[in-house]
Amino acid sequence: MNRPLAWGLQAVLYGAFAAFLGYFSTSPAFAPLPPDHALIRLSLNHAGQRKFPCRTRTAEELARLAPNMRAAEDCPRERAPVQVKVELDGRSVADIVATPAGLSRDGASVAYRRIPVPAGTHRLRVALADDAAGTFDRVREEEVNLPPGRVLVIDFEPGKGGIVLR
Repeated sequence: MNRPLAWGLQAVLYGAFAAFLGYFSTSPAFAPLPPDHALIRLSLNHAGQRKFPCRTRTAEELARLAPNMRAAEDCPRERAPVQVKVELDGRSVADIVATPAGLSRDGASVAYRRIPVPAGTHRLRVALADDAAGTFDRVREEEVNLPPGRVLVIDFEPGKGGIVLR
């Protein structure tokens, strides 16, 4: 094949590829949310409390252990699953049980939910339980105004008072 024909064919193929990319970079329009909707995003990374309490070893048990293993308390590693309930205007929109990570179930529990909601003022209630009994002792209730396109993030930060809304 002669060189000018190859260059011409290459230019045509590059042009077709550029037109293909140009069309699909703008044409099917993508909307992350329907119009007149807001988004509640639950993003949680929290290690629950220990599932079983520590127990104190007796003197006989300590004597049977190797010297480097003689810890006075025996604490199981497993942690309780973290439970989160999100209610919007009195109806449940998320009920999550996040199991702890790790082979020994001793890591953090991770939960993520994306909840599109109609824009407007809503009554939001978030409850979290991180103990073995499943007691929802951390609760936050608040009236939130969510304009269209707004993203409200729900997180849990013990150092900042517990359940955080941003």
